[in-house]
Amino acid sequence: MTILLAHELGHFLVSRKYGVEVTLPFFIPFPFSPFGTLGAIIQMKGTIPNRKALLDIGLAGPLAGLVFTLPAIIIGLHLSEVVVLSEIEEPVIPLGSSLLFSLIERIIFGPLPEGQDIILHPIAYAGWVGLFVTALNLLPVGQLDGGHISYALFGKNSKIVYYITLGILGLICIFITPAWTLLLILLLIFGFHHPPPLDEVTPLDQKRKVAGICALIFCAIAFTPVPFQI
Repeated sequence: MTILLAHELGHFLVSRKYGVEVTLPFFIPFPFSPFGTLGAIIQMKGTIPNRKALLDIGLAGPLAGLVFTLPAIIIGLHLSEVVVLSEIEEPVIPLGSSLLFSLIERIIFGPLPEGQDIILHPIAYAGWVGLFVTALNLLPVGQLDGGHISYALFGKNSKIVYYITLGILGLICIFITPAWTLLLILLLIFGFHHPPPLDEVTPLDQKRKVAGICALIFCAIAFTPVPFQI
């Protein structure tokens, strides 16, 4: 919840910096979720002034969340335990890993022998969830954070990025896991509309262009195609 709150406060503070009217963050309760909540959101009530503000607001949430997510992953993995799978008596649900999470695991534990796996400490699990949510938010579609970043980078041409993203998600649903089907349907329904900023003509500076591209690349390496290997 700390990670989710930091994420939304990042959006909140940068929105206020640019004079965009926005609500305080609030959590969506859902006690049966594996995360304890359906997430935290804020509601923007004002119009974003320009593409610079749009990118900064879209990027602020993921960056603020990662300030807590990455330390949680590193500290939590150091507290986690490597076990022999055949010796585990209680039922467990194996978690999938993104490229980034797998890389951090490999740096800390090295290659694991056949038949062994890592039982995540609760702090590491919180970091896994934080990375999972950050990657979802950075999908360059609609009014997700990645959608803001994509529109700031490419303007109306960002629809091309939307189609590519949804095409990849559709292929994952067909060939890897159908778990993303509901998200794909929701994005197909709501994912193609993004309100333009007041000034969508003034281009971004080079530093922000690089930051935006890096955010989209981060989405690719942090995304978990199969979250729960049931």
